[in-house]
Amino acid sequence: MIGLPFFFFKGLNVNFWYFNVYQVFCWLTVAYFIGFYEVFRYTTPVQIFSKITKQAIIFLLIVIAFFPFSKETVFSGKAIALFLSSGFSLIIISKVLAFYYLKKYRIVTGSNYRNAIIVGYNKEAIRLKDLFNTRTDFGYRFLGFFSDNVQNDDIRGNLRELQSFLIDEKVDEIYCSLGELSNDKIKDLIEFTDENNITIKFIPDSKEIFSKNLKIDYYEFFPVLSLQKTPLDEPIVKFSKRVFDIFFSLFVIVLFLSWLIPVLAFLIKLESRGPVFFKQSRPGLNEEEFFCYKFRSMMLNSTTEQEASRNDPRVTKIGRIIRKTSLDEMPQFFNVLFGDMSVVGPRPHLWSQNKTYGNRIKKYMVRHYVKPGITGLAQVRGFRGEIETDEDMINRIKYDVFYIENWSMLLDLKVIAQTVINIFKGEEKAY
Repeated sequence: MIGLPFFFFKGLNVNFWYFNVYQVFCWLTVAYFIGFYEVFRYTTPVQIFSKITKQAIIFLLIVIAFFPFSKETVFSGKAIALFLSSGFSLIIISKVLAFYYLKKYRIVTGSNYRNAIIVGYNKEAIRLKDLFNTRTDFGYRFLGFFSDNVQNDDIRGNLRELQSFLIDEKVDEIYCSLGELSNDKIKDLIEFTDENNITIKFIPDSKEIFSKNLKIDYYEFFPVLSLQKTPLDEPIVKFSKRVFDIFFSLFVIVLFLSWLIPVLAFLIKLESRGPVFFKQSRPGLNEEEFFCYKFRSMMLNSTTEQEASRNDPRVTKIGRIIRKTSLDEMPQFFNVLFGDMSVVGPRPHLWSQNKTYGNRIKKYMVRHYVKPGITGLAQVRGFRGEIETDEDMINRIKYDVFYIENWSMLLDLKVIAQTVINIFKGEEKAY
């Protein structure tokens, strides 16, 4: 991307030497913090595109920030758009080609493989072996199990034979089951792998706990492992999602709500008395109270903690239209701008629903780890509207928790795109 400004910034009085130093320094800094170049053989395409999306959004803001501090430079949104779109198109193409070329290269030629063994023999170890054998594109050649506790045809040898085997077979990576080795054996094996440039990794036996994100912190020189509730615990991820929310909400407010508010206000007032906007207390991040805004779609009533049902008599004629098209939710972009909500996240429930389901459904309260959203993964998968059975809420929570534990910027964009598609298609439970 370094040479691209010369093509797009001509005539803008840009000092290309300063700009190139600035963009290279900022690019590498951002790339370091988001792990842009940390792409491994087991990295998924979704993770790669997520890294590209994060890098693109943050780098866009950095490029824009250059112009106010260079007073002699002429700002051009078109030039910046062309510069970044061209640059990231080249980056995407090169990354995708390199990623898939290496996968095909391993499969076709049998090259670029890493020899791997597993120390220990249990369900998790067998699952890892099956993964190596089925996902040949990962590029691992599995050489066998080593164990002192089990003797069968799958076991290549015991732990006494391990070190000589590692040298003779030129093993690249060892995967150790934590339940198989004592602390002394682990220490000896780590020292041996350090001396012989062999990578050692560990298979946690407690799948339910350690399948989540682990984070290592140091208290002075003392290492402590902690479970991350969500990828959004990372400060840089929080920042990038918040920046996206601000820009997206401003875009919607300026482009749509600026004219939609007076039009719907007139229609709402024409049909029934009462305010244009409906304000309701909802539980938000960490179950803290915030006021969620909507266009009023019902007659004035005292049963606001009762969710809407099919053919609800409280809903007005214009209310049925705006609820069917989800236009009643549009004022929540102000909630996003104020920081109470996000564009994408678990939908904010009623307080009464929290009381009813909080202790009945496993992981229900996990949804409060993040800000509630205008739209969410559960909604675009059809689990929106009235809760008729416990199964409806269980499915909603399942998707909410999946979103929280597997968040990516690409997932947010997919949810937004599906939301727009669903609005035009119409949804059965949008009433």
